[in-house]
Amino acid sequence: MSRGFVKESDQEELPLIPPRAPLPAGATNYVTPAGFAALEQERAELEAEKAALPTANEEEHRRATMVIDGKLALLNQRILSARILRLENQPQEEVRFGATVRLRMGNGGKEQTFQIVGVDEANIKAGKLAFTSPLAKVITGLWVNESVDFRMGGAVKKLQVLDITYGSNAS
Repeated sequence: MSRGFVKESDQEELPLIPPRAPLPAGATNYVTPAGFAALEQERAELEAEKAALPTANEEEHRRATMVIDGKLALLNQRILSARILRLENQPQEEVRFGATVRLRMGNGGKEQTFQIVGVDEANIKAGKLAFTSPLAKVITGLWVNESVDFRMGGAVKKLQVLDITYGSNAS
């Protein structure tokens, strides 16, 4: 078709929708119960935001709707693929998905506490590591007092598991 017969509004650029946290190809989308609730809450907030969009400017409304619809599509894919792991069903004496783990980094070094969570829940400032992260992978399967070497920034550090808790017992 000749460009002379195409409306200019049909040529508008599609909005850029930010991707969700990466989930490796073929990986199961594990989430904690709290993480699943957060995904559902996020969906409710996006739907409420979409319903509250101002309609005065049709073009702005259409673009904002496209952005929200794009975010909802990505979010709904994650919700549909989510596999909720109940923390009480995990082996309580072993580091697994959902565990809150207190670690000593280095001999006599600093102690840190992390919870191993789904990729959408991860937030390092809140002490939540994605199960796909290198640190989570290296400590998964360890028991209290077990150690493992971990390369951090060019140096190898010894990590020792000091405590493992799940669910309401987690700190």
